Amino acid sequence: MNERFSGQSRRRFLAGTVGGLLAAGTASRAEATTSPSGGSGSEAAAWARVPAIRRRIKPPRFPRRTFPITRYGAVGDGTVTCTDAFKQAIAACSAAGGGRVLVPPGTYLTGAVHLADNVELHLEAGATLTFSRDPADYLPVVHTRYEGVELMNYSPFIYALDRVNVAITGSGTIDGQADAEHWWDWSGDPPPSERPDKELLARMAEEGVPVEQRVFGAGHYLRPNLIQLYRCRNVLIEGVTVKDSPMWNIHPVLCTNVTIREVTVDSPHGPNNDGCDPESCVDVLIERCEFDTGDDCVAIKAGKNADGRRVNAPSMNVLVDSCVMRDGNGGVTIGSETTGGVRWVFAWDCTMSSARLERAVRVKTNPDRGGYVRDVYFRDITVGQAADAVIEVALNYENKHTGPYFPDVGGIHVRRLRAGRAPRAFNLIGNPDNPIKGVRVADSVFEEMAEADVVRDVTGFELRNVWVNGRRV
Repeated sequence: MNERFSGQSRRRFLAGTVGGLLAAGTASRAEATTSPSGGSGSEAAAWARVPAIRRRIKPPRFPRRTFPITRYGAVGDGTVTCTDAFKQAIAACSAAGGGRVLVPPGTYLTGAVHLADNVELHLEAGATLTFSRDPADYLPVVHTRYEGVELMNYSPFIYALDRVNVAITGSGTIDGQADAEHWWDWSGDPPPSERPDKELLARMAEEGVPVEQRVFGAGHYLRPNLIQLYRCRNVLIEGVTVKDSPMWNIHPVLCTNVTIREVTVDSPHGPNNDGCDPESCVDVLIERCEFDTGDDCVAIKAGKNADGRRVNAPSMNVLVDSCVMRDGNGGVTIGSETTGGVRWVFAWDCTMSSARLERAVRVKTNPDRGGYVRDVYFRDITVGQAADAVIEVALNYENKHTGPYFPDVGGIHVRRLRAGRAPRAFNLIGNPDNPIKGVRVADSVFEEMAEADVVRDVTGFELRNVWVNGRRV
């Protein structure tokens, strides 16, 4: 348990801010097409959905069997490669019907770790997984997603595909060991560079090349994620610290019933080092986590462009409760991969502040992405300082103003947000042919805003009891 959740703060978090809300009916992927873009029902009725969503999100439970990796030859000296020991321990655990694969104190060097059904990977205090810097240790290629597009690529460092009941728990550290000379250097323009491969992958997706023929990996430069759980059901990530991923740190894709609790993401320096990016997932709880990242802290996604339309799977019923956001491009972000649609997002009791936190609340998409964003609710958000707008909704991401797939964005509600210092309160940019449809802010205070707001091509922009620089607006 992190120290910050002791005492009164711990009791407040456990009590929750939704305890007095009314029960709500169930939700499913089918709901994604039943409401217009402006949102549905009243704000109180929307928040009344939260208890039912939360009841459905249940962490998996595991048999009381323990499989220490040291039993299978792992040595925690930081130099002996333990990849095979992890593989054997996980296989034995799953074959026995499930249990805990135990990582005792020590530093364990490994390549890709693939989880199996009914396996909890548990890192004891003092345990560190350090991942090899050799790309060959993440081969053969696996079915994965790179920035919203499916392909065959280097394995994520911790990976599961089509699994049920998987967990990563404990108080140890998962260290991707990426730095300016390993993995992060692929993000730049001088060779080796990911740019040609990103362009090739985008062309393949647009042309409908089957996923199994989109083979990258060796000889290519598309960076893997640190943790990616793909098409899994009943997922738990709890207590661990993750750091220095090649790119996105925690990336559940097409998963159902996901709990991410009391996790620390300490990765402020790497390019695209998002904290947690649930993509095309249903029923997700992110609670009591800390994020210090090189990109968005939490980014809710749903596939990109042609491939997102092919898969056509939304993210729905995502709860972000009592988290702390420091460095990052956005505190709680939706997009830019919005093609499959994002709906029913709730964030509350979050604290965000850093001279390098660019925005607190952010929605980003463009006319190549398409899709929709609706029924998004924030309340009781504290922002100490931000480096750009406190609230941003931008439909021109990557400076793209026109295209064949205008996104449908609206029904965004913010209540009881208090911001200290930032350049501006609002940066809202729609399109003359495709306005933002509905941004409502109530009972909120923006204390020291240095510049004028940008509000362009927005319908239904409502401010109720909102104060900016000491004046009610």
